Amino acid sequence: MLDLLRTRLAQGAPTVAFPSDEDVFPPRFRGRPNLVCGACSNGRCPDFDGAIPSELVRADETGCAVLDVGSCLFAPEEGVGPPGCGVSFSHDYRLARRTREGLVSPSGRIEPGTALDERMRKVFGRALRLRSVVPGSRNACEAELVATSNVVFDLARFGVQFVASPRHADGIVITGTVNVNMRDALERTYAAVPDPRIVIAVGACAASGGPFRGSDEAGSGVPSSIPVDLWIAGCPPHPLTILDGLLSLLGRIEARRGV
Repeated sequence: MLDLLRTRLAQGAPTVAFPSDEDVFPPRFRGRPNLVCGACSNGRCPDFDGAIPSELVRADETGCAVLDVGSCLFAPEEGVGPPGCGVSFSHDYRLARRTREGLVSPSGRIEPGTALDERMRKVFGRALRLRSVVPGSRNACEAELVATSNVVFDLARFGVQFVASPRHADGIVITGTVNVNMRDALERTYAAVPDPRIVIAVGACAASGGPFRGSDEAGSGVPSSIPVDLWIAGCPPHPLTILDGLLSLLGRIEARRGV
């Protein structure tokens, strides 16, 4: 026991400071995507269908290319496209928005997430209890959610914890695409959470169906019957991305930055 205590003291405090302006990511880290399109003709963009393995790049109502960060798989294959166009990845881990449409933009740049209204922040601002719901997943997002509670990221220091029952929760966190057999369980879990409640969708599968999009069994993410308060993009999202989204939702980011 004494050896364990000595080792722990020698390690110091491994918990990362958050938020931090320091770049804590390795060169290979893929954060927010950026779109460079040089193949436009008269305001039109070429057809990206089949060029990349996701719905990251698509045409808007005018025919010009836009980036749907919610559909991004952060795969190397997404860094290619038609001649003159391309997608690059930055180190920006801030990938959360209040609306699904907020994850779509011409360049990939998305505005910072906005907080809940004042009444809801008074309810959830100091302590938030969440129930995890996995209605069909390959478990990558769940692994990152578990990592948010370890000693490095320490989600509990912000008053956010996961609970075992929806009856004890303030909201639910949905990871994975919602398959046919799990939709009823998801809707029942949502209904079991007392009002007021919040819903957080984490990862590309929850936002768009991810790599399983279009499958008869997988669907295309969280159904419209579940109102989502926060969409966190990523495949899977980094723990700091999850922290940023949650604290932005609670109005805690600005307070900690002193702005």
